Amino acid sequence: MAWLKGTPARMERARSDARLARRIREIHKESDGTYGVLRITAELWNAGIEVNHKRVARVITRIGLQGVHLRKKVRTTVPKPSATPVPDLLRRDFTASESNTKYVGDITYLSIDGGKFCYLATFIDPASRRLAGWAIADHMRANLVTDALAAAIRTRGSLAGSIMHTDHGAQGTAA
Repeated sequence: MAWLKGTPARMERARSDARLARRIREIHKESDGTYGVLRITAELWNAGIEVNHKRVARVITRIGLQGVHLRKKVRTTVPKPSATPVPDLLRRDFTASESNTKYVGDITYLSIDGGKFCYLATFIDPASRRLAGWAIADHMRANLVTDALAAAIRTRGSLAGSIMHTDHGAQGTAA
């Protein structure tokens, strides 16, 4: 008979979850079905309803709602397992007291029409936090990186003696 003691609390929690579910459906509908757990939780808090995101997730799952997932993550860096490890000369210190001593490079992808991507390679001078060179292309081959380096040389002059830091992607290590 001990289980009867918890019955009123369970009943109240079920009623509270039903009220919350109605409000969640309203918010989800107002967002044209785009909001997920975190945005719905934020909207509830803005409306003065202090609720934990885990509870919102539980109720959303129970009532069968789901937010929109905009895009699939594209993996742009695939290190070659047999590649010789490259030492981290910067030791994760992305600051510099003088310009033209360190450059940090990366490649990112930009979504364009038709579900295609173009790729942007950049080199930044950590001292000035300015873009030193960049290149854009419809591929991620090594010459994308060398084109960005060439642009940095045109902008900054000689890069001799500078430390170049990139992730360990195939394009950066091949260039």
